[in-house]
Amino acid sequence: MFAYLDSAATTPVLQEAAEVACNVMVEGYGNPSSRYPIAASANRRLTQDRATVAQALGCQPNELYFTSCGTESDNWAIRAGAARNRRKGKHIITTAIEHAAVLETCKQLEREGYEVTYLTPNANGSIDLADLAAALRPDTALVSMMLVNNELGTLLPIKAACALVKNRDRNILFHTDAVQGFLKVPFTPKALGVDLLSISGHKVHAPKGVGALYIRAGLNLPAYLTGGGQERGLRSGTEATSQIAAFATAARICKASFNADRTHMAHLKAYALAQLAEKAPEVETIGQGEAPHILALTLPGYKAEVLVRVLGDNGVCVSAGSACHRGKPSHVYAAMGLSKPQRDGAFRVSFDRSTTQEEVDYFVEQLVKAKSTLFPSMS
Repeated sequence: MFAYLDSAATTPVLQEAAEVACNVMVEGYGNPSSRYPIAASANRRLTQDRATVAQALGCQPNELYFTSCGTESDNWAIRAGAARNRRKGKHIITTAIEHAAVLETCKQLEREGYEVTYLTPNANGSIDLADLAAALRPDTALVSMMLVNNELGTLLPIKAACALVKNRDRNILFHTDAVQGFLKVPFTPKALGVDLLSISGHKVHAPKGVGALYIRAGLNLPAYLTGGGQERGLRSGTEATSQIAAFATAARICKASFNADRTHMAHLKAYALAQLAEKAPEVETIGQGEAPHILALTLPGYKAEVLVRVLGDNGVCVSAGSACHRGKPSHVYAAMGLSKPQRDGAFRVSFDRSTTQEEVDYFVEQLVKAKSTLFPSMS
């Protein structure tokens, strides 16, 4: 049997999205910037697809800019936001549990003369608003705080955090990485109050290679990529029309089944916890994990990388934290102050709309077998 339980890393592409991508590549291959009929058709399709993704996100089409991925969206938001407010100051606030796309960009800006404050999570894996308030300064230019943590499933208080920041100084820009929140938890950029928001296609059953950045209407940012002036002059480069079409198709389908999918994933998460409590009570949960699709676990005294490999050899796909770590220790678990045995044994199970209860049963069965055949480490 095969059990794919790593949807926080990537989701299977919907058949409808794959078919649309193929059709656009083969039949609708015109360059949207050209001036003959096939190009005009491609441009109309691009306009329609932008509106579809914007509707799924809950924003206006002119606030949505396509990118190659969530990482690019994060880089663009932070770099352009910092540049936009450079005269205000060179202080940035983020959290110690952000995705590497945010943290590495902030570290690069530190090397360029910016000062960055990294907020430490509490025991639940969230951020205390009092810590954010204390970190704000007159020279704070940008705050970047993720909506859903990709390793813990923790839902951070973005609406309250943004209100706090804007009440202190409305000129501070607020960015949120919503890659793990888009079409998983209910929100709109306007309801959150943010200026910038990142999403990615392959987390919502579209192909890899497409994402988007929400830029609040009226916010003028410097160009991120210069060239032919695509994406309203902010991100030049011929648009990836096939990936964008697939992204729009997947977003439309997932938006239509949003409530049912959330209920399904939440049920699987609760079911998995119940089965683990009964059959593998040594397994502990990490954080409060409000998101319905992410379950952070640890088996203290065991090595997660060994567990993941053994499970993988038996057809069960889970991960030892974010796929972007590439085997490196998780900065998220370290920031939470977990003990070394807890950090060593930490792994992530994640679900999507197509995950089945049988897959969860098989995972629990194989985890129990793996635990019985492996020796605890000395950590």
